[in-house]
Amino acid sequence: MSNSSDSNNQPQPAVVTAIVLIMRLVVGATFILSAFTKAIDPWGTCYKVTEYLLTLGWDTLAGQALFIAFALPAVEMLIGAAILFGAYRRSAPVATLIMMAGMLPLTLWLATTNAVPDCGCFGDALHLTNWATFGKNLLLTMGAMFLLAFGRKVPGVFGPAVQWMVMAATFAATMAIALPGYFTQPMIDFRPYKIGTKLVSSQPSVDDQDYVFIYEKDGKQQQFSIDSVPDEADGWTYIDRREIATARPSVTDGQRAIAVADHGAQAADEMLEPDSLLLILFPDLPQVSIATTFVINELTDKAREQHVQVYGLTSATDAQIAEWTDVSMADYPMLVADDSDIKMIARGNPAVVYLHGDTIIWKRTLNSITAQSLHDPDVDISRMGEDLHPGLQLKRIALGYALALLLILVLNRTHLLFRPLFTRKPRNHGPASDSSPNDDTE
Repeated sequence: MSNSSDSNNQPQPAVVTAIVLIMRLVVGATFILSAFTKAIDPWGTCYKVTEYLLTLGWDTLAGQALFIAFALPAVEMLIGAAILFGAYRRSAPVATLIMMAGMLPLTLWLATTNAVPDCGCFGDALHLTNWATFGKNLLLTMGAMFLLAFGRKVPGVFGPAVQWMVMAATFAATMAIALPGYFTQPMIDFRPYKIGTKLVSSQPSVDDQDYVFIYEKDGKQQQFSIDSVPDEADGWTYIDRREIATARPSVTDGQRAIAVADHGAQAADEMLEPDSLLLILFPDLPQVSIATTFVINELTDKAREQHVQVYGLTSATDAQIAEWTDVSMADYPMLVADDSDIKMIARGNPAVVYLHGDTIIWKRTLNSITAQSLHDPDVDISRMGEDLHPGLQLKRIALGYALALLLILVLNRTHLLFRPLFTRKPRNHGPASDSSPNDDTE
């Protein structure tokens, strides 16, 4: 009589094994990429989560948006790493299907209604249409179902005993990426206002040459340029003036246009005129802690001593600006800009951006500025970003994660190299056992 487990121990066809490995690579890599682009920019993820919650009418959950902005990429990264390395070969596909059970209806609703134009699946790094997002999730669901059905017979990179170590290292790496993005700035800037970008006014300068003047004589109206305005002594009566439609200034590579207003009047040209400029960004002015005013005022004083012009930039209402100015005793001008532009220029509430010659030199959250740099007279404003090395920091995190995985692999698999030396060849006393051990199951 054959053993009932014979079918479970039969090796899979090579083509099925190959498809399992391909599915692990595709599904795992997609989850890891999605998690990475969210984790590296927690502020951006928080903004997108808030947009979703408000669109769905779940306003009461908006206060949990920041927690979700950290938790979501962590879960995606853990699932992606488990799938990619063949760890938790039953529970990882199940977790994927549970997540897709929520994402598929949501993305189908977005595709049919376009309630949120950009899904934010890959942060600001990659923008997909809502239908493309739904298609991606459908393919991920199919891949997870295939892995659940066939993936358990294909061994993973790591044995079951150390899989929890791999997950711990993955979670630690995810947090090491996310925390600097929240407390300082994202280590990779996928937004259009990168360091080195030159800001230009999005509105053309307007003078008398940009108007036509309307006069009336004998019941007939006629338009005149500033150079041909008629003499009212000849019977002409001034009626009105109209602005000529003028083209916006051209924006070349390395430039980014911005619109700024001061009590309703265009002020971008005036703001960008100084050689050295410090912008204090308030994307959500009512939520800024009054405790930050001491640091802001000290930074403003230091900037003035070094002949650096300071402006506050916000999308708040006039009443909110007046209240902030009164409470914080701010003596720097407060200008109004588009909410999305403020959030894209730099992350943080508040955030600080230094420009020289209209070019962004450094940017960081206000809380990341140390008291030593504020009080040290030898520290120049222009050099307050020199301690930021996001590229090097990210390389160190990636190297540390890779070394941790290598160490785990060595500890887990080294015994396999020596197994032939200590394994005695069994004597043939009878028929071979029907069962074959599988030391790589969950």
